[in-house]
Amino acid sequence: MTMKKFFATCALLALYASSSLAAPKLSVGIVQLVEHPSLDEVRLAILAELKASGYGPDVAEIDYQNGQNSPSLISAICQKFVARGVNVIVPIATPAAQGAAAAAETIPVVFAAVSDPVAAGLVKNPARPDGNVTGVSDAIHPSNVLDLAEELTPGLKNYGIIYNTAEANSTNTVRKAEAEMSKRGIAFREAVVSTAAEVVPAVNSLMGKVDAIYVPDDNTTALAMPLLSQVAIEHKVPVYTAVDSLVHDGGLATSGINYTNLGRQAGQMIIRVLNGAKIADTPVEVLHEVSVVVNGETAAALGVDVSKYVK
Repeated sequence: MTMKKFFATCALLALYASSSLAAPKLSVGIVQLVEHPSLDEVRLAILAELKASGYGPDVAEIDYQNGQNSPSLISAICQKFVARGVNVIVPIATPAAQGAAAAAETIPVVFAAVSDPVAAGLVKNPARPDGNVTGVSDAIHPSNVLDLAEELTPGLKNYGIIYNTAEANSTNTVRKAEAEMSKRGIAFREAVVSTAAEVVPAVNSLMGKVDAIYVPDDNTTALAMPLLSQVAIEHKVPVYTAVDSLVHDGGLATSGINYTNLGRQAGQMIIRVLNGAKIADTPVEVLHEVSVVVNGETAAALGVDVSKYVK
């Protein structure tokens, strides 16, 4: 070997070693039920928290996949994560978390935006998970929203509730909301949907029969929230929601979950797990902070004074 070839070989070996050292050491698989503002907000906040804490692309490789609201696709995505041997799987929303838990027997699963992880079959004891699943819950407290509704639009006697009964997250929230409404002597009627295309007919079926609409943390309804809001505004019916992003899409107001804060909290938990924290020692967390969010344009269209909450 000539000296020229020798030095060329050394240079190549040095380059290879350098690239190997620079390669990501950790891998995170993120599967999101479907892309809409609420869940996008969670994912972006998780990524921002990881990066801000030193887990950018040079340290952690992020494989993000959209489940497209398909259980079979979510299952295939999670099986791919397992085959790759990612360090942690991060499912966003209840159906995605259920798919991840079914596919991953040993890989840590850290969920985000799951309203009731016990009812969803993800954990038995949130305080000390007994499997490989933990995460941050977006448990909804409908009483806060009803209090806000009474403040902004007093005298509401009848709510319409639009949601998909196949979603464990929204079903759980609806049961809580209906129990609270019954306690307050408020009537309610349901308009259930199975696809986003059914949302507008559902809201139209409620017009003239209800004083207001309540939308829980329902992913199906969220996909058509701008259209739902438009119909409600045309009929001067306020829409109260369980989460902030649905207000951004035309709802009047919420006193509920701030998904950016939830995503940050989930990001911090993911980091702890990446650093070796055991799932059994990582209790399920609930985002206790409640934020009042109003839509000024919707309020103006309805003639509702929200100046108290406009910054």
